[in-house]
Amino acid sequence: MTAVLESPSLWRRERLAQIRAGLTLGFVPTMGALHEGHLSLVRRSRAENDRTLVSIFVNPTQFDDPADLAQYPRTLQHDLTLLEGEGAEFVLVPDQTQLYEDAFRYRVTESELSRVMEGAHRPGHFDGVLTVVLKLLQIASAERAYFGEKDWQQLSLVRGMAAAFFLPTAVIGCATVREPDGLALSSRNRRLRPSDRRKAPQFYRALSTSPTPEGAARALCAAGFTVDYVEDRDGRRLGAVRLGGVRLIDNVPLGDRP
Repeated sequence: MTAVLESPSLWRRERLAQIRAGLTLGFVPTMGALHEGHLSLVRRSRAENDRTLVSIFVNPTQFDDPADLAQYPRTLQHDLTLLEGEGAEFVLVPDQTQLYEDAFRYRVTESELSRVMEGAHRPGHFDGVLTVVLKLLQIASAERAYFGEKDWQQLSLVRGMAAAFFLPTAVIGCATVREPDGLALSSRNRRLRPSDRRKAPQFYRALSTSPTPEGAARALCAAGFTVDYVEDRDGRRLGAVRLGGVRLIDNVPLGDRP
């Protein structure tokens, strides 16, 4: 039976009891609208820890576009059913006032990696991401926290923040889960029109097969995508595109290309 808690203070009392009992915890922070990629993180956590906590919180401070925030899918009851089926023991569902009593006056800012790629196209995005992740890691008090590699830049920044602030939680990256046609699973995929959904796998193919990032960008533009960026960095090729008004991101290890 999955226990749903709406208060961080209630969770912290539960976690203190677990610590006293010597139970390890894995933590999976999400914004809901769960799919198989999220569930793979839950399975990894359950395999490596005594208990698993999943958080569901659509974080307003990481959205640079109010319309994007308004359109973000919210499917709480379906999410809870999925987590029950996966055996997640605890779900934390805080509201904005609980996580942002300070009205976002205090925030985490990174001055290098957060300014490029996603950061260049979404000003302030990573301030919101890092701030809420720090809050949630502090609340969870887990031994391990699990993040998908699809958001590679985010994963790198969270790892750097955890190291910079001496957080005791290990940040675990998990492989991107894809559809059979190669499209990376994302909550945003459900917003694609059928014709755009058929076209979307070309994003992954271009990143994977083009000899250069410039070539990948040209191929995507020719296929009808609006390209925000394609860059090779730290052994990976990362990209962001827009298709029919929906923004998609992905990345592949450079060693995986033919």
